[in-house]
Amino acid sequence: MASAPLKPQKPQSVRRKFAPWTDPVAQPLISFRNVVKRYGGVVAIDGVSLDIYEREFFALLGPSGCGKTTLMRMLAGFEEASEGKIMLAKNDLSGVPPYRRPVNMMFQSYALFPHMTVSDNIAFGLKQEGMPKAEITARVEEMLKLVNLRGLEKRKPHQLSGGQRQRVALARSLAKRPKVLLLDEPMAALDKKLREQTQFELMDLQQRIGTTFIIVTHDQEEAMTVADRIAVMDHGKLVQVATPAEIYEQPNSRYVAEFVGDVNIIEAEVTRAASGDIALKSDVLDAELRLAQRADVKAGDRVAVALRPEKIRIGKEPLSEVHANCAQGVVYDIAYLGDLSIYHVHLDNGFVLKAAKTNLSRQIEPPIDWDDRVNLSWTPDAGVLLKS
Repeated sequence: MASAPLKPQKPQSVRRKFAPWTDPVAQPLISFRNVVKRYGGVVAIDGVSLDIYEREFFALLGPSGCGKTTLMRMLAGFEEASEGKIMLAKNDLSGVPPYRRPVNMMFQSYALFPHMTVSDNIAFGLKQEGMPKAEITARVEEMLKLVNLRGLEKRKPHQLSGGQRQRVALARSLAKRPKVLLLDEPMAALDKKLREQTQFELMDLQQRIGTTFIIVTHDQEEAMTVADRIAVMDHGKLVQVATPAEIYEQPNSRYVAEFVGDVNIIEAEVTRAASGDIALKSDVLDAELRLAQRADVKAGDRVAVALRPEKIRIGKEPLSEVHANCAQGVVYDIAYLGDLSIYHVHLDNGFVLKAAKTNLSRQIEPPIDWDDRVNLSWTPDAGVLLKS
């Protein structure tokens, strides 16, 4: 059973202009203040402080075991913080049980009742709260329309596709009109194409209803697609909190650069550091490295340079008058991805650089082939200097 897409809505520009975290007078909806969570002697959350704003689509991103789900469960009330405070709309949530918090959670497994119809699954929480029958009927109809499931209200979960079951779970989570919706790996069970489609539908839905969404995911592309901001986590700590573009283009550490997207890491030593112009030497490159970046470094400092594959120009033609930011090598592997190709290039000293090239023309054979000798180059603003 195919999952029908949500009906297209009039394009909105609100997301492009939405950035309350840059407003010094804006008040966060959710605040974590020096939150620590221990399980015996194991520290799962280590001194997290974080602000999330109303109407924000926020992503907690990191590998398994980094603490992202624990942080979400503490907000939902399924776990209590060992130290620190969690505030929602300026109210301390300490000791408040889950059912009294204006928060709802959509679980990775969807947790639908198999013996209930779509309508009954959506209505379950409303009945538990004792809402009048007429209001429940109206609310269920509203939710069915919202997620485009009208006509399927009498079906059982086993009669639905994966995408449709996900929408039932989403409708049930939104039926109680929570201030915050928590999404725990909500698209993990969907195939790649449906997952990509659903990501945009989820963004559109969140903009229309104005509810604050917090998603937990280990999928970098998913977080980059749906979120206004991303918190990258590692071992219970926040490593970087920023917009998707800032996370990708301006990672604040080697960990973030390597975790989000594909990247080349080049170890180097600073030889000169002027305002906005840094020169470096590296054992893996014959040419000088130049960066157009302001950084608190001095000659002699050991650093790393992050260089994304798509920032590197690759070609068989010789480089003209290039004395920095270049290398030569032989192609030993190619990943053809349709829209672009990733080339793994063995430099003469054995170091490997990855370069990406967009496939602009309709040709079956790539212009650069295995064992071709190629030249690589990049601009001074392509790389990012990392101190950690």
